[in-house]
Amino acid sequence: MGKRLGEVEAEREELVIAERVLHRLAEQDRAEVETAAAVAPVKAQVAGRAVLLIPHRGDDPDETALPVGSRWRALPAGKIAGIVLAVLRCDQRPGDLAGGNGVHRTTVTRWVREVVGLLAARAPRLDRALKKITRKGGGIVLLDGSLIRTWRRAGGENRKNYSGKHKCHGLLVIALTDDRGRLLWVSAVRPGRTSEITACRYDRLTAHLHAVGLGAIADLGFVGLDDSGPDVDPAVITGYKAARNRPLTRGQKLSNQALAAVRAPVEHGFAHLKNWRVLGKVRTDPKWATDLVRALLVLTNREVDR
Repeated sequence: MGKRLGEVEAEREELVIAERVLHRLAEQDRAEVETAAAVAPVKAQVAGRAVLLIPHRGDDPDETALPVGSRWRALPAGKIAGIVLAVLRCDQRPGDLAGGNGVHRTTVTRWVREVVGLLAARAPRLDRALKKITRKGGGIVLLDGSLIRTWRRAGGENRKNYSGKHKCHGLLVIALTDDRGRLLWVSAVRPGRTSEITACRYDRLTAHLHAVGLGAIADLGFVGLDDSGPDVDPAVITGYKAARNRPLTRGQKLSNQALAAVRAPVEHGFAHLKNWRVLGKVRTDPKWATDLVRALLVLTNREVDR
């Protein structure tokens, strides 16, 4: 009889322990459900449409619980930045970089377009760049244009990109630098057949220079750009151009030499910009070239300031 009572007591203790375990498991499940409900999106109606309202994240999130990288990216952000710089600096083919990093070629192309778009949005505007020079006490800027070569494409749409001056297909870019050759602003790209004066008039360059009281020194390709009249100080200063029946005098030649020496740093600005080999021969859509050049302007100034 005593043995039977001992077995009953043991079974009772086991049942009590099992009941406690089940109670704790039930409490844990209830807490997990409440936590999931707190962070899960809530359905609501906005303007007659069903939407999901994302709850507000706490002010002190647990950084150790955050995932490393993004679930929407195949590679970390630093690796993506290195791939994009390889495309821009060394003109690496997206297909070659894609094979070595385990992603598709279109993924690399999309990363390049995204980064270029973000950088192009940080490029300075013309009016703000000129006002910045005025605040620093500058009196002149250097003006010049350059042709960015492109691949020759078949079809009539590519004829406008042929430059008779350079005898090749390309896109015209106008740039302003300070007296030390640091790039301040680049224009939107124009077809290669566009003259430098026409490109400047598209951007109303002389009006912006008159507004802030600055003067631009340019080469002979910009003669005739500033037609404000004799009573107004010229905004664009150029040298003297010789005519067939009117050679230059000694004083005019010396003036041209002095202006050429002053505007020499603008060539350094274009040299820094074209160090990015992706501009060696643009293979992409010319419509995208404006964002590309402006993004490289931001990167070039960042590199020069280091």
